[in-house]
Parts: sequence; C-alpha cells; structure tokens
Amino acid sequence: MRTLVIFGMAVAMSLGLSSASLAQAPRQPHAGEIAADLRRLGVTGSVLYVAAHPDDENTRLLAYLAGGRGLRAGYLSLTRGDGGQNLIGTEQDELLGLIRTYELLAARRVDGAEQLFTRARDFGYSKSADETLRIWGREQVLADVVLAIRRFRPDVIITRFTTLPPNHGQHTASALLAEEAFTAAADPSRFPEQLGEVKPWKTDRLLNNVSTWNLKPDADMSAYLKLDVGGYDPLLGRSWGEISAESRSQHKSQGFGVPAERGTQLDYFKALAGTQPKSDVFEGLELSWRRWGGTEQVIRTIDEAVNGFDARAPHKSVPALLRVHEALSALPDSNPWKAIKLRETEDLVAACAGLFLEARAAEAMAVPGSQVALNLVALNRSPAAFRLVGVTLPGGESVSAGAELADNKPFKLSRTVAIPEAARISTPYWLRKPVAGGLYALDEQDRALVGRPEGEPALSVTFLYEVGGKRFSVVQPVVYAWTDPVRGELYRAFEIAPAITATLDREVLMFPNGAAQSVSVVLAAGRADAEGKVRLELPAGWRAEPAEVPFKLAARGEERTVRFQVTPPKGASERGRLRVVVESGGRSESWRVRSVTHEHIPPQTVRQPSEAALVPFTLATKVRRIGYIPGPGDRVAESLAAVGYEVTLLPEERLASEKLEGFEAIVVGVRAFNANQRLALHRERLMRYVEQGGRLIVQYNTNSRVGPLNASLGPYPLEIGRDRVTDETAAMTPVDPNLPLLKGPNRLTAADFEGWVQERGLYFASKWDERYKPVFAMNDPGEEPLRGGLLVARHGKGTFVYTGIAFFRQLPAGVPGAYRLLANLLAQ
Repeated sequence: MRTLVIFGMAVAMSLGLSSASLAQAPRQPHAGEIAADLRRLGVTGSVLYVAAHPDDENTRLLAYLAGGRGLRAGYLSLTRGDGGQNLIGTEQDELLGLIRTYELLAARRVDGAEQLFTRARDFGYSKSADETLRIWGREQVLADVVLAIRRFRPDVIITRFTTLPPNHGQHTASALLAEEAFTAAADPSRFPEQLGEVKPWKTDRLLNNVSTWNLKPDADMSAYLKLDVGGYDPLLGRSWGEISAESRSQHKSQGFGVPAERGTQLDYFKALAGTQPKSDVFEGLELSWRRWGGTEQVIRTIDEAVNGFDARAPHKSVPALLRVHEALSALPDSNPWKAIKLRETEDLVAACAGLFLEARAAEAMAVPGSQVALNLVALNRSPAAFRLVGVTLPGGESVSAGAELADNKPFKLSRTVAIPEAARISTPYWLRKPVAGGLYALDEQDRALVGRPEGEPALSVTFLYEVGGKRFSVVQPVVYAWTDPVRGELYRAFEIAPAITATLDREVLMFPNGAAQSVSVVLAAGRADAEGKVRLELPAGWRAEPAEVPFKLAARGEERTVRFQVTPPKGASERGRLRVVVESGGRSESWRVRSVTHEHIPPQTVRQPSEAALVPFTLATKVRRIGYIPGPGDRVAESLAAVGYEVTLLPEERLASEKLEGFEAIVVGVRAFNANQRLALHRERLMRYVEQGGRLIVQYNTNSRVGPLNASLGPYPLEIGRDRVTDETAAMTPVDPNLPLLKGPNRLTAADFEGWVQERGLYFASKWDERYKPVFAMNDPGEEPLRGGLLVARHGKGTFVYTGIAFFRQLPAGVPGAYRLLANLLAQ
C-alpha cells in the first residue's frame, strides 16, 4: 500500500544534416539574414567540431564559423547526454537524452551549425577512456565517427578535449576517436560497408580547441594558434558572443544559461595532425569556389547576386539566384559542394520571395488504417512571379494545382489521406528497441539513420513550384499546430499512434515483503469506439486479479484507468517482467506512451512496449511519516511513497509554516540547496528539528568554482568536494561493521549492493568535523578508498546524515539494497 500526500511532482508521461527540427514553427529569414546567406554561397569550406555530450560544444566558435566566416559548421556529439542530470524535470536516462537532443537542435537553430550524433550512449561519468571504449564498443563508435566525417566532408576537424587524462572518460574517448577517425575516414579499406552511401574523405587538418577555463589570466598562449571569435555582424545586429550565449542557454536541463559576451574573444588551437598551419587556423586552405577549376561562372553569378541585393526588396534577387542555380547545375556531380549549394540557393529563392509552404494536419495524431485531413497552404509574399505546379500527398497521389501565386494571396488545398494499416508507430528511432549497454540498438530499417538527429516524419508533402522557368520541389513534414492562450501558436510533429495505449503508472513495481500491490494502467484511445480487453502477462507463479478487464472508450482521446491486484509467489526473490497486453479489433498489442513537455523544445512522445520490472524484496521500516524537500530531477519521494511511506512534499515556501515535528524524518532532495538559494534561510529551523530528536538526510549538493555551495548543510563543519565512485560494482566496505544502522531494521549484507546502476555515488564530502562518522569506504579501480559518501552525526537528540550515494538513480531503478539502506538511515 502506498500513500502520497501533497505530492505535486508532474509525472511526464528532412533526413539531411539540417538542424531544423521536424516540429519547429516556421520562421522567415529577415533581410539581414538573407544578405548573410548570400555571402555564404561563395564559401565552400566546412569544419566539424567533435566532443562527447550535449553542452560540450563551443557555441561561440560555432556561431563565428557559421556566421562570421560563412563556413558549414557541424557539431558531432558522440552521445545524446542520457547519463547527465536534470535541472528542469524528473526525466532520467533515455528521456533526458531525448530532451538534450532537442536542446542541441534548438542551439543549432540559434548558432547556425548542424547537429550530428553517433549511436553511443552516455552511461554516466567515467574515469577512463578505456572503460568508456569498452562499454561503447570502440570499433562500432569509431565506425559512426568515420561515417559522420564521410557524410559531412570537413576541411578541418576540431576536438573539444585532449587525449590526455585526467578527464571524463567519455571526453577523452571523443578525442581519441576523432584522432583515429581523421585517418580512417580517408582509407577505403576501413569500414568499406559504408562506401555504398559515402566515399572516403581526407580532412586537411585536425586541431584541438585548447581549454582555457583552468588557465591563469597571465598564462602564456603564444605557442597556440588563435582566432578572435568575438566579432559583430551589423546585418544581424548581434555579436557572435551574444548569439553564442543564446545558443548555449538552450541547454536548460543542465542549467547552462550564460551571459552574453561582447568585444574581443580569443579562442586557441593546437595542430594535431594533417597540414600544420603556423599562424592561422585556416592558413593555406582555399575555402571558396576557386579551389576547383571550371567555377568561374559560379563565382561571377554569386558576386552579382551579393552586390545586387536590395534589403528593401529581396524579391528582386530571385532572377540573380536563378542564374546562380543554373551555374551550379552545370558543375559535375562529383563536386562535393554542388548539391549543398544548390539546396542553399533554392532556400534563398524561397526566402527572397517570403515563400510559405505548409502541410498542417487537423489532428495531432492518427492511427494506422484511419484517415486524416490535411490543410495545405502555399503563399508568395512578394511581387515575384511564382506558380504552384502541384503537390504530392502522402501515399504518392499527385494533385495538379497550376495556380499563380499572386502577391500575398494564399493558395489553399484540403485533402483527406489514408494512413496505411502497416504504418509505423511514431517514436524516436533510437528508442524503438530496448535501451541497454553502450550503444543504441536500431531496427534494421532505421540503420540508414545512424547519426541523424531525428527520424523520418510520419507524413510529408512535396510542393512543386515554378519561378523564372525553373521548377523546384520542397518536401515539408506534416505538422500539427494549436494555440495556447498564454504562449500563442505552437507546433509539434504529426504522429502515428497506436489504436490503444496501455501505460503503467510506474516502470518499476516494488513488492516489499511479498505483499500484493495495486497496479494501475491508463488506457487511452487513439480512435473512437475502441473496445476490447486488457490483461497482464506475468512470470510463472505471479497472479493478477482480475485476470482481464473489458473496456470501451467511445471517443478518441478518452482515457480510463484500470487496476489489477498483483501478487508475487510466496518467497519470491527474483526480478521479473510484467507486460500489458491489449486485445482489440482482432489485434493483440502492447504500447505505452510517455510524453516529454517543456516550453523550450517541441513536445516529444516515446512509444514502446508497455512493460515494467517486478521486484520482490524484504524491507523493514520503523518510520512512516516523511517530509521531503524536493530537488531538481528527483524521483526519490515518489519511490518512497511506492513502498509504503507517507510522503509529504515540503517546497521552500512551506518550510516556514509547516510543523516539522510532525515528521519522523525529513529528506532533502538532490541539489536542493544549489537550485534554491532560499533554502539556506531555513537551515537553523532544520537544525533545531534534528536537535529536538528529528532525522534529517541531506542528499548530495554540488560545490565548484562555477557553482559554489553557499549554504552550510550540517550542524558541524562539512565541505563538499567532487569525489565520486563511478563503478556501480565497487565494494562497499563498512568502516565500522558494528554500526547500528548496518544491522537494523534491515541487516545489510554484500547482496544489498549488487545490481546497482550507473554509479555508487557522487559529490562526496571531502572534509568533515570529527563528529561525523563515515559509514562506508569505497573506491574505483586503482584509486584510494573514499569515506565521504555517507556521513552520520548525532546532534542533540536527533541524527543528521549527508550522503552522496546515488539514491536518486537507484530507487527509480528498483534496487532493493538501496531501499533497505535508506530505510535504515531513516530509522536512526
């Protein structure tokens, strides 16, 4: 039985390298941006920046390369950031990786670079590149890096990190792989299976972007190449430092909002391989059309388009751009920039005319076998003569239009299209298969998407238009738009949904002491008049009552919660799996849906088989009433409630008035004092609570140069460091085996520390008063034991605990020993 009182946490239930998300609202470039993009037509150079995670990239450099130099700039993030921490919600693991993917895409929309990935998973902090490459699979991730280079074809590769420890192992691994891929990408004998799609590519030089955050102000940087990336573009009205700050501030889940920078800003570089520039990063590189013969006409027509641009009448540049297009079309297909610049030119033709093309669905989603109404709009917002030839609808039907697109008069077309019975259910392509190990596993039909930020749109429409005697086609993903009364018009990708989803309220179901648990399943209808029955598939010996539940949902979108009583076999101790099965319309399916909704990214939906872990275990508790001061990205309170504790949330605004003596223990969530500086105002009241006999457990907070901890956490002096133990199998050696909290109410053994996930703990105490007693010594391989992961002190009649042990990961993952250890701490 679980009780949760005042628990307010929400439970969030183009295939090119463009960084534009499928679900972004349309945006018309202004005249300054068009002028800047015209200049870029004459630049044929590219730079690929390589690092390990979202937020590792140097956004100031990317903004400068793309905007200031007009280069094609890309960021290859080896992972999607699943192993990080979340300041804006409770999402962890793959859902956090989903958020951070779209934060990267939002950042690239700002700084103008493109976004690439590999299949590597961020499995959490690693202390060595060897461990990282072993978990990832060195050859597999190297293949992905090589593929990214062969697709992107950079002239220069820049690494964020060096190959030298100490560093985050994934950081070091990103530099090692970039260095190896620099050579391998040019070698046709390496990964020859890729050569059906791409050709070997020889990058001219490999550089390291020298880190300066730890250097003294007077450090001698004369040995390094340098770039001033702090320039200002009057066409945009902003400096690269200002654009960079907006870009970097998209990494909201990591708390990486930064101030704008103005004035001279130097970045430093070290040449690692390839040609060796002496004074300038791009020394000796021809990055214009002059690098190839036979491009004189291309150069001439681009110069004419740039020089003839009228910011007050961009449409007058359309004829000049058509001449650029004609000159580019005459180049041989072997020219690596031909297709890229043709696409850029076509985008500029549309931008100069203010051309708006949209395919909007009447509903946010539809199920296979149903129909959806589409509303198409084509609008020429200029005097230029455009003609809509026709459109190709999803499924391949061509509709002739033959309509002149008169100045600012929209052409509209409505059609109803059928969703095939075999249509794939929409979900992020890298999350279709179960997530485990070091790499995302992809369906065979998704293999071509390796490294892409997003998958294919559920539906798309091709618009064919004519201008100046030339025909161009534009493929637009079908979107859904709605109006929020506060935020205005919003967009999301149109999706294919199952006819019925059956979503469990929890992904891990804990069964303490063999007690039966109520399991809730939320049924949601993707179509009207949905009926059938739902049942649970359980391991042998487990029972569900009732055996099945019939249902009928009359309207699309209607929901109904059904409950089962699930009982484990007597004496069960092994984990199992539960699967929810829906039988409806002659089909047997299992789908759950999880939604990720934050204001700074488009809404995202993950659809996977509806399953949960079943975890029977023994748990003794001595207290019941728990007060919980929430921290960011924290599901500990929810997990405690699920095993029978009565949990009351105590946000900062309640602490001043709440009668703390009514709680048998109070737990402070992870990074609560970092996230809310006002919590320090309540420190004395919390210490009095302990002094009068209360139990206070403070989970980890961070303390660093960029994020100092300004609050005193405990009753006695205590300093928080950056020590951690990343090996989740590290031995947990009791400092004093006779310590009461190791013996009751749960007698802890080595078995309680098996099956942990990602890490033992982080941000351990580095110094402490002798009145704190360390409980465990633990260490990563080859390191000295650390004792600051769990400290206990008596204060007056009560007990204070500081812990860096990662309960915030272990409890949601269903680790029995973590529940038993925390129960003992709560009971002291």
